[in-house]
Amino acid sequence: MNRTIVSLFSGLLFAIGLALAGMTDPLKVISFLDFTGAWDPSLAFVMGGAILVYAPVYRLITRASEPRFDSTFHLPTRKDIDLRLVAGAAMFGLGWGLSGFCPGPALVSVMSFGTDALVFGASMAVGMVAFGIWQQRRA
Repeated sequence: MNRTIVSLFSGLLFAIGLALAGMTDPLKVISFLDFTGAWDPSLAFVMGGAILVYAPVYRLITRASEPRFDSTFHLPTRKDIDLRLVAGAAMFGLGWGLSGFCPGPALVSVMSFGTDALVFGASMAVGMVAFGIWQQRRA
């Protein structure tokens, strides 16, 4: 099977899962983060379910000598924690907490053409381009 087709199928399956779990609704995410108000723990169950599926499959796949649809595994090699990682995680958390959108669900939500999703998607794209330009100038 072609790598592009597998990638497309995987992305569609992920998008359908996000939509079915309600993760494309920013209010659901914000309710999960609201411990002092109307807390909604359902996001924890979605994350837990994902880990239960992913963990054994990851172990099984990485024991293979090579991936089925590529020439090599593309796994992270760095294990250190630096300022760039901490700052990126903080920015991700702030954006997620303030908007209720995580990048994956935001891209799925953009397809609904909702104003909030479009503004978040555009802002995320501008941030990614700005970071790329900053990285090039720094190098």
